[in-house]
Amino acid sequence: MAAKQPRQSAGAISTILTGLRRAPRQIRRGSRDVIETAVSQLFDAAVQPHGPAASGEYRIEELARLADTTTRNIRVYRDRGLLHPPLRVGRIALFNDTHLTRLRLITSMLDRGYNIAHVHEMLSAWEQGKDIGDVLGLEDAIAGNWATEKPQRMPLPDAKRLIDDEPAFDRLLGNGVIRLERSADEAIIVRPKLIEAINEIRQYGVPIDKLIDVHEQVVPLLDQISSILVRAGVDQVSEKIKPGESLPADTEVAELITMLIRFRTQAVAAVSATLAASIESTIESVVSQMLTEYVEKAAANTAEPT
Repeated sequence: MAAKQPRQSAGAISTILTGLRRAPRQIRRGSRDVIETAVSQLFDAAVQPHGPAASGEYRIEELARLADTTTRNIRVYRDRGLLHPPLRVGRIALFNDTHLTRLRLITSMLDRGYNIAHVHEMLSAWEQGKDIGDVLGLEDAIAGNWATEKPQRMPLPDAKRLIDDEPAFDRLLGNGVIRLERSADEAIIVRPKLIEAINEIRQYGVPIDKLIDVHEQVVPLLDQISSILVRAGVDQVSEKIKPGESLPADTEVAELITMLIRFRTQAVAAVSATLAASIESTIESVVSQMLTEYVEKAAANTAEPT
């Protein structure tokens, strides 16, 4: 039963690649739109809400493969009450997309450091209608998403009210965080999470110009980190896709895309953890220094003769 969706996915990838193989004439005319569109379509096709091979009913081995776990783990989760019982057809146990989504949710939460007892409690709370999905960001963790964040389109006046600072709005336009549509009556917030973070920190009295300064200083450094990380995966791709040669078979391209998606996921997780640890250490050091200076100054003032 699980063979339908792989054939559909392979068909979709083949269609995209067929168009790309016909692209050189268009590219020679100076257009990069063909490549950009094809890349976007390929990565979107590789990251689906139920994975590239979800079909509706699976045996335990298929479920384990799709969820990137083991049959032993699935049995443990069933025994602990994390997974609902499968449908029994004679001696065969059949799982469905609900089991698959829930299994990916469990795996995601365990990867975040929660233990099985905590996962059980949170899943129970979620089923009772408590909104923990937004808090934990689990929807993206289950479904996956190639784009880190989706741009938001809104009327220009709404975008200006969102920033609530005309000079800052113009700076954000200049550095590409916000774009104007050609009609100039709509704006696209390219980095909505960044704007959300800026607005939240502004509430503590930090000037928006200073926050934009920080963003502009940090972006080149992050680009350098990104280049170092991506370079680690470039050699593998270069061995398969070489300038002047035909594209490899669709299955090989699909494997490369899968590798890059996994690489991106793990790279982001590793850098996020390292950055968080560095920021925590730096904050502790700064606060410690501030308190030390305060105590020393207070002690000096107390020791001065009256």
